[in-house]
Amino acid sequence: MPLRIATRGSALALWQAGRVRGRLLGELGLGADIVLVKTSGDRFNQASVGALGLKGVFIKELEEALVESRAELAVHSMKDVPTAIDSRFAFPAVLRRDDVRDCLLSRSGAAFDQLPPGARVGTSSLRRRALLRHRRPDLEVADLRGNVDTRLAKLDRGDYDAIVVAKAGLDRLGLAERITQVLPCELVLPAVGQGALGIETRAADSDLNRLLAELEDPETRAAIDAERALLAELEGGCQVPVGAWARRENGRLVMDACVASVDPGASEGEFIRLSADASTGEEPEKLGRVLARRLLDAGADRILRLTGRNR
Repeated sequence: MPLRIATRGSALALWQAGRVRGRLLGELGLGADIVLVKTSGDRFNQASVGALGLKGVFIKELEEALVESRAELAVHSMKDVPTAIDSRFAFPAVLRRDDVRDCLLSRSGAAFDQLPPGARVGTSSLRRRALLRHRRPDLEVADLRGNVDTRLAKLDRGDYDAIVVAKAGLDRLGLAERITQVLPCELVLPAVGQGALGIETRAADSDLNRLLAELEDPETRAAIDAERALLAELEGGCQVPVGAWARRENGRLVMDACVASVDPGASEGEFIRLSADASTGEEPEKLGRVLARRLLDAGADRILRLTGRNR
């Protein structure tokens, strides 16, 4: 009997589930069917995630499908997964990470620094909003919701002069030709977990979890664990102005992280960016916690309180 993969119905979510299904068959010899699940994020796709007031807005119903035995596994973008995971669930595999960067798509073909003052830039992310306005406070950064095709349609009909989205999503859907500029991490640090896919299962399914662990990419897991530990230490959810990027460089785990105010008129002190590294063998989570405490000591706590996060 084939496994069942719970997924959202968007083109990107179906691509991600299909990628996992292909690897299950090709590497483990396991067949799998796709089970479509509508999530809160899909039902209220014109409201911001912050307005919905939900953590895990794109995964809650997928987890319910696991609990109710309508599926054996679910596939998530790790940037959508809350840092606190219910003990009933496990993530036996995180796949090799794709491109972590954000990218700009503009109607005129202008790069970010060439956008005219007052240009309307759409994004779904408080993090992007804060970082873009830190660099260009003269821009109008407006909320943008919907799946990838919906966002592109809004750009094409002139609702925005430009939009900013994750590059990995466009790459996966074969839409990379739409990209005007890939935004370097020096300008916009990615969201925690951006570009990585995780497989979620019931924790009690130990035999299945052992099999799925063969799909794990250890380097990506270490980076994701470091980033998620940082976010947990900051007590931030998916919708806080925090960027982080961990990766292996010269045998060490290196991480950059930032916290930024969404106030376009904020002083220089409203943007904090720090780096840290750890040698091979050290716990990735320790690196994340250490860097988070350094950010808090530098003033990040006050910035986060201004966004409504409670400590």
